[in-house]
Amino acid sequence: MPSDKIRKKISEETMAILAPSLLSPLFVVLLASTNCRGFEIKEATVDGIQQAFKEGSLTSRRLVEYYLDQIQTLNPLLHAVIEVNPDAVPQADRADEERLSGRHPGGGLHGIPILLKDNIATRDQLNTTAGSLALLGSVVPRDAGVVRRLRQAGAVILGKASLGEWGNFRSHRIPSGWSARGGQGRNPYALSKYPCGSSTGSAIAVAANMVAVTLGTETDGSIICAAAHDSVVGIKPTMGLTSRAGVIPISPTMDTIGPLCRTVSDGVHVLEAIVGYDSRDADATLAASSYIPQGGYRQFLRLEGLKGKRLGILRKGFFEFPKGSIYQEVFEEHFNAMRKAGAILIDNLEINNASIIRDAKKSGEKAVMLAEFKLYLNVYLSELSNSPVRSLADVIAFNNEHSAEERIADFGQSILLEAQNTNGIGPVERNAIAKMTRLSLEGLERLMMEKQLDAIVTPGASASSVLAIGGYPGISVPAGYGTNGVPFGICFGGLKGSEPKLIEIAYAFEQATTVRKPPSFKPGTSAFQPLKEW
Repeated sequence: MPSDKIRKKISEETMAILAPSLLSPLFVVLLASTNCRGFEIKEATVDGIQQAFKEGSLTSRRLVEYYLDQIQTLNPLLHAVIEVNPDAVPQADRADEERLSGRHPGGGLHGIPILLKDNIATRDQLNTTAGSLALLGSVVPRDAGVVRRLRQAGAVILGKASLGEWGNFRSHRIPSGWSARGGQGRNPYALSKYPCGSSTGSAIAVAANMVAVTLGTETDGSIICAAAHDSVVGIKPTMGLTSRAGVIPISPTMDTIGPLCRTVSDGVHVLEAIVGYDSRDADATLAASSYIPQGGYRQFLRLEGLKGKRLGILRKGFFEFPKGSIYQEVFEEHFNAMRKAGAILIDNLEINNASIIRDAKKSGEKAVMLAEFKLYLNVYLSELSNSPVRSLADVIAFNNEHSAEERIADFGQSILLEAQNTNGIGPVERNAIAKMTRLSLEGLERLMMEKQLDAIVTPGASASSVLAIGGYPGISVPAGYGTNGVPFGICFGGLKGSEPKLIEIAYAFEQATTVRKPPSFKPGTSAFQPLKEW
């Protein structure tokens, strides 16, 4: 049975999700309709919201209240949100006051509610726990670097999104999207199917219109896979383009922070707000700062973005679907749409040693992740202002002491135990890092240079390891819906700093295909219905 202390914390967690939306007198007028003085909030884009703000048909407060109501209604089913921010409504009020006074900062995120994956630190009333009960009640010393930039942009921190516990790095047996704090995240398009990746809550919440935009993190696949399976756009930036300071780490060699949103344009708004140098992640952010284009990223949202782009189609090991299957037919239609839009497709390409790259043990990725996780998690925990645990060993002990709540008998903590048995970055790990670098140079980089490619094209998250071990960027865009109702995506990947090209390609593809549809939810019921095959 849960201890009294943990039971009390879980009860407080539940109230934290439900109570804030009851604080405001405006809550009583939140009707089932999403219409606000002529403005449709559901599926609204950042640009559309900003225009409504400007016209006076919407306020930040009304938008926040709407999303809090959506969370209260849908979260018991979807488990996308761990905790909502008690300060969200006051933040929205401040944004409205700034807008009326003309004092608000520039940029598209002013007054826009955003959910953060629960491994991204906020120095406020919200917890930062990576989904683990072990960190419940811990106090971070400061906002994460990306959160500081979001606040400077005027974004409203709505709360924390659920995730795979410890970024899906606790055990091989844990289902995708499960954590002790958040429960099992559910795919809004097919409730019986897993949502994929560790940034699951971020993807689920934005897909189901529980928030305007979200932020996730990726080591290998957490953004790209969640985006593909939940029919949203996911942007995995070049490693170091966004600061990792204040984010619970797995592997600084590969970790990155990026947006999950309903549209490429929305994702670019978020990306533009969070990139840049951070002295607390100095080496990586300084190296990547040269990639940031003058004038920002929104200039690359071009309808003609596919014109003249050389796209490499990876077939072997990637686009290998049965002839006549929904996946084979849909992707061939997409290839034709790209050609029609002016892209030059170079087909049947292979990456050298792709099978080794995609095997975490053979590539060296596993060894690096295990050693870096222990090393950098211990640093993160040691710097907390207050915490029940101060090391990975403490986390493991906590899980054993609270085995019922953390479901140790069901899922175990094998990855944590493997990581605990490592001893820092030694010869094995240095050789593994060198091997990953060599595989990247001889693999993706050589292919793109020899074929003069602007991007590679792959289905879903199948190329996540290719992008991960080299620190390369990728953008996942909705591509279709399978026979089981589960969405699938298409990923455009490139070399470091190629975000401008990838944005052009992804945006033009999105606008040419208009694949994404919201989950089908029937008011008055508590179940989503899977979309029909198309």
